[in-house]
Amino acid sequence: MSVTAAQGFTAAGIAAGIKENGNPDLALVVNNGPRRSAAGVFTANRVKAAPVLWSEQVLKGGTVAAVVLNSGGANACTGPKGFQDTHATAEKVAEVLGESAGEIAVASTGLIGILLPMEKLLAGIDTAAARLTEDGGEKAAIAIKTTDTVHKTAVHRGDGWTVGGMAKGAGMLAPGLATMLVVLTTDADLDSEALDGALRESTRTTFDRVDSDGCMSTNDTVLLLASGASGATPGEQEFAAGVRAVCDDLARQLIGDAEGASKDIRIEVVGAATETDAVEVGRSIARNNLLKCAIHGEDPNWGRVLSAIGTTGAVFDPDQLNVAINGVWVCKNGSVGEDRELVDMRYREVTITADLSAGSEQAVIWTNDLTADYVHENSAYSS
Repeated sequence: MSVTAAQGFTAAGIAAGIKENGNPDLALVVNNGPRRSAAGVFTANRVKAAPVLWSEQVLKGGTVAAVVLNSGGANACTGPKGFQDTHATAEKVAEVLGESAGEIAVASTGLIGILLPMEKLLAGIDTAAARLTEDGGEKAAIAIKTTDTVHKTAVHRGDGWTVGGMAKGAGMLAPGLATMLVVLTTDADLDSEALDGALRESTRTTFDRVDSDGCMSTNDTVLLLASGASGATPGEQEFAAGVRAVCDDLARQLIGDAEGASKDIRIEVVGAATETDAVEVGRSIARNNLLKCAIHGEDPNWGRVLSAIGTTGAVFDPDQLNVAINGVWVCKNGSVGEDRELVDMRYREVTITADLSAGSEQAVIWTNDLTADYVHENSAYSS
């Protein structure tokens, strides 16, 4: 159920001592081929961590032999020394595996503005390489956790080929990928161009539509590696559907583990003039802190939904807006609808449907409620 579900991959996860608490903090995923094509998407934040800058260059070549990931430190805003450390990390992995550093992707997560303990990290790479196995995917997924309460993995099995993946993320979840590290693997026999198309379309409608707290990370990285070990070459649409299924599963797990959350909120925007309008409205609703507090208090405060819609540039007539919460149309034609007391909000998942009555396009954005636990987590944990 992880990055080693597909043939041709080995992985490991260890405690290298990067985290002071001694928890696992270093993961290594290796593509054993015969093909080593790859694609990646990265944070849209203009402040990018050193590993992002490094891996963006690596991915331009379309080939990745291995990915090394650490938790316990983001290596972001660390200046030239931080980039040198990323380079040294890739060089070490290349040395141990007998590969080129230009084909080693690097990803980091944790506190911003702190240099990594390189002596421990480099020694950890030796240990991780010695523990690489075809069953190491779960340990790798555990090693990349920060404030995550659970590790996140997913798999999709096609006709003779597989896509597997792991993800981390629990806070700073907002578009520009959502704050996370994700490694996807497949044993399909596809080139980097095919991978890139499937990955970009998949992230556009999954990870890019997770918006927990409106905060965009410096370290977002999503990688897709292909080993070709199955010998199968699925069609473009078939493969894209498989990648999207894994991305959708992992994105849903990210929002389900959001820091302090007690409600997972599915925001469905329908009747939009364009998909862009639908996404803009969904994001505005997702980022309305008053609404998020109301949902935490199990209050179906639909007025806050309309207020959020009104801040956007989407096409709509205020007198034709409709809002449902968990299937109850509490707002009809911009005014009072069904009795709000009919809304049952006892359960973890809450669905808000916003009908703009302006067209036929739609989009779904996932968010979560705003809780005291979220405030505590982000005051006790420096980020």
